Amino acid sequence: MPSLSTTSSLIAGALVMALPVYSIFAATTHAPGSPMMPRLDPGGSLLENYGTFLASGSGFSGKVTAIGMLWNSFLLGAGFAGLKTILSLLTAYALIYFRVRFASAIFAVLLLTLLLPLESRFLPTYDVVAGLGLVNTRAGLILPLVASGLGTLFFRQFLLTVPESLLESAQLDGAGPFKFFRDILLPLSLPTAGALFLVLFVTGWNQYLWPVIVTSEESSYTVVRGMQLFGRTSLPGLMLAILAILPPALLVILFQRQVVKGLFDGSH
Repeated sequence: MPSLSTTSSLIAGALVMALPVYSIFAATTHAPGSPMMPRLDPGGSLLENYGTFLASGSGFSGKVTAIGMLWNSFLLGAGFAGLKTILSLLTAYALIYFRVRFASAIFAVLLLTLLLPLESRFLPTYDVVAGLGLVNTRAGLILPLVASGLGTLFFRQFLLTVPESLLESAQLDGAGPFKFFRDILLPLSLPTAGALFLVLFVTGWNQYLWPVIVTSEESSYTVVRGMQLFGRTSLPGLMLAILAILPPALLVILFQRQVVKGLFDGSH
C-alpha cells in the first residue's frame, strides 16, 4: 500500500500538470476582450462563450465550425487507430503462425521503422498519395499512415504467450487458420487491441503535419489545425484547445485499467 508521502507526491505532481490546462479553461470562461493568459479565476461567460463558438462558422468560407473540426479529428483518430490495430494484429499473426521465409528479418525491418520519426516519411508518402489522386480525401489522410511497427511488436509479444496447446486442439478439431484466428486468437487479443487502439487514437487525434500536407480544403480542418487558424492566444483558439483535450482525456480516464492491462499483457 503506498505511503502518505508517495500519495502526496503523486497528488502534487498531478496538480502541477493540470494547472496549465485549468488556466486555459479559466481564461475561456471570461467575456471576450478580457485579458486571456494566465488566468486562475473562473468567469461567468462559460456557456455563452462555448455556445457561440460551437454554433458559429469561421475561416475564409465561413463554414469552418468547431463541431466539424471535432468530427474530422474523430474520423482521423478512429480510422488511424482502427486500421493500424487490425493490420498490426494480422501481421503479427502471419509472422508467428505461418512459415514465412525470413520472418525474423521482416520483423527486424518493421522494428527499424520505430527509429524513424513519422514526419520523416511524409514527403515521399505525399508523392505517392498525389500520384494516386488521394489528396484532399479521407482515404489519403488515413491510409498512408496505417502501417505500425509498434503495434506489430505488441501483438507479436502477446501471441508468443498463447499456449501451443490451443493451436494443437484447434487443428485436431479441424479448424483452419481463419477459424483459429477468429474463434480463439481474436477474443484473446481484444484487451491488447483495445489498449493499442486508445494509444493510437490519441496519436491520430493529435496529428498536425500530415493533415496540413495532404489537405488544403477548410472542410477537412481538424481541431489541431484549427488552433493555428484561430491563433493560440485568442479566445476561440483557447476554447478549441480545451475541446481538443476532452475526448482523448475522457477515453484514457474511462478505460485506464483496460489500457494498462492490455499493454502489460502485450509486453510479456
